[in-house]
Amino acid sequence: MKRTNLYGDNRRFSNYRAFREQMIAPCGMDCALCYGFQVGQYDLNHKGFHNKSCLGCRSEGHQCKHFKPDCPIKTQSVSFCFECPDYPCPALKSLDYRYRQKNHMSLLENLKMIQKEGLDAFVTSQDQKWTCEKCGALRCCHKSLCLNCELDLLQKKRSINKKVQ
Repeated sequence: MKRTNLYGDNRRFSNYRAFREQMIAPCGMDCALCYGFQVGQYDLNHKGFHNKSCLGCRSEGHQCKHFKPDCPIKTQSVSFCFECPDYPCPALKSLDYRYRQKNHMSLLENLKMIQKEGLDAFVTSQDQKWTCEKCGALRCCHKSLCLNCELDLLQKKRSINKKVQ
């Protein structure tokens, strides 16, 4: 199966594996699966969607974009939340709960796998689990579909939601 370019024509990451590892957030979220990342990846704002895009939690020198400024992940030299003495903190537990309820994934389970089997094994498992069988792109965990080849389904769902409101 052919893999599509992960970020449109942006070839800043010539090494796919290094790119994928950089996309794993300290909390265990795979940012390449995130709707915010894929909005930019597939240029959805030019296709009728109006959402903020994101380059990932570790982009532009950031360690994490979602936890408070005093979070140890931002102030200490740790790469993943499981390296923190407060792991798992209330903020991470709350985020994990939301992801389990809404997206059918556990950030705590992701972190356990990274800690036990390593980042490379985790990225491999994510790629196997989330790769679209139709086109080879990574599906969006927040929308449960491939924004590369199933965007029409998202547009239909969006138009149905507008009619209901």
